[in-house]
Amino acid sequence: MSNILNEVLSANQQYVAGFGDKGSLALPPARGFAILTCMDARLDPAKYAGLAEGDAHVIRNAGGRASDDAIRSLVISYKLLGTKEFFVIHHTDCGMEFFTNDVIRDLLANSLETAALTAEGFKDVGKGPGSRAARYIEFLTISDQKQAVIDDVERIRTHPLVPASIPVYGYVYDVKTGRLIEIDEATKIGAVS
Repeated sequence: MSNILNEVLSANQQYVAGFGDKGSLALPPARGFAILTCMDARLDPAKYAGLAEGDAHVIRNAGGRASDDAIRSLVISYKLLGTKEFFVIHHTDCGMEFFTNDVIRDLLANSLETAALTAEGFKDVGKGPGSRAARYIEFLTISDQKQAVIDDVERIRTHPLVPASIPVYGYVYDVKTGRLIEIDEATKIGAVS
């Protein structure tokens, strides 16, 4: 067993010991909202949004992007579990700003091993073989963080499966301060009509 696996299983044993009545939490989120945010390990939505277990749905992916799968989760969140508000929360210093579709496609075509981030960008340090299958994936990279939040809020707001009665708010989390910074234009686009 790896050290990481041992650490996770040990932590789970401690968690189980203090689990208490969490098994009786209701299925719908108690506070009635969902957050779409990045998978970046520096972000802890429970802390930056004051959440306890059972409070809200948190949907995470690379960049916190409004991908088809993220929208699928938001639709399930409101339609079947009653959420009434959505937050799109990107963050500063996001790894999705450090490469383009072409860069990651080229890296994967050369090698499937982890690339290195250098001052000149990502460099392939692994050995082949790679795979050209990445050419069929839209990685939803970010060239302008503020615009990406606006685009994602707009994509959710205008999606035919998202009712106009759900407000969609747009924010950027500052990884240096922990502050949520509202993107006014995104929140205006996401307002209830």
